[in-house]
Amino acid sequence: MSDQDAAAGSVQHVLVTGAGSGIGRAIALRFAAEGAQVSLLGRRVEALEATAALAAEPGGLRAYACDVREEASVRAAVAAAAGDLGPLQVVVSNAGVGGPNGPCFQEEHTADRFEELVSTNLGGTYRLFRAALEHLAPASPDAHGAGTRRHLVAVSSILARIGVAGYSGYCASKAGVSGLVRALAVELAPLHVQVNAVAPGWVDTAMAREGLEGMAAAMGITQDEALAIAMKDVPLGRMGRPEEIAGLIAWLTSPDAQGMTGQTLDMNGGAFMA
Repeated sequence: MSDQDAAAGSVQHVLVTGAGSGIGRAIALRFAAEGAQVSLLGRRVEALEATAALAAEPGGLRAYACDVREEASVRAAVAAAAGDLGPLQVVVSNAGVGGPNGPCFQEEHTADRFEELVSTNLGGTYRLFRAALEHLAPASPDAHGAGTRRHLVAVSSILARIGVAGYSGYCASKAGVSGLVRALAVELAPLHVQVNAVAPGWVDTAMAREGLEGMAAAMGITQDEALAIAMKDVPLGRMGRPEEIAGLIAWLTSPDAQGMTGQTLDMNGGAFMA
């Protein structure tokens, strides 16, 4: 393997939002284990620093405060990360919020989280990708289309594929992410930037456990009973692990996936099959 081939197959700088826990933490640690410099973005710096401390070589991970709902915050954090660790090869939009926003039609109008969900999950992805484009590593494609890796990846959800009553904000925001990915994939293909998304189903994270707690409370059952009910709709009968989603993203941004762009890849134990 030539030095040029080795450089093409390696990732020098990866940026991950929502890297303080769950899937984002697993993504950051996976790329760090593969030798990348990793910028960790999130609202709680202490959680980001806890992620960095879990890496075999914590010095390769740096934390930056960032609120993806605020354009100025996103632009400042991305610029700081690129200034410290160099141009970006892989940008992963993982930061998000979940939960219901309530029925659209009800006799009494209560607090509606629709704007919060869409601004964070969909708007936050758009703001991040726009800011990151100013700091991507220069393209250097060879005759086969390979070269410096330039990837934008969004974490969507199985709820981009199916509807759930009371979750219109979350479903709409994640479906919007998949639409955004398709449009940007076409727009950025001439610049040799691949844009994709992954759509997890049930994954063993704090957000998923909160969902099960809410389900259990609403049904008057235990959380274990709620989990058993949820897994009835999953052919493999198990929750995924954050590390599995990280592995899919590692493949998606590898030289083996040079032909992938504009796709939303499902990893949900068979709960949704396209």
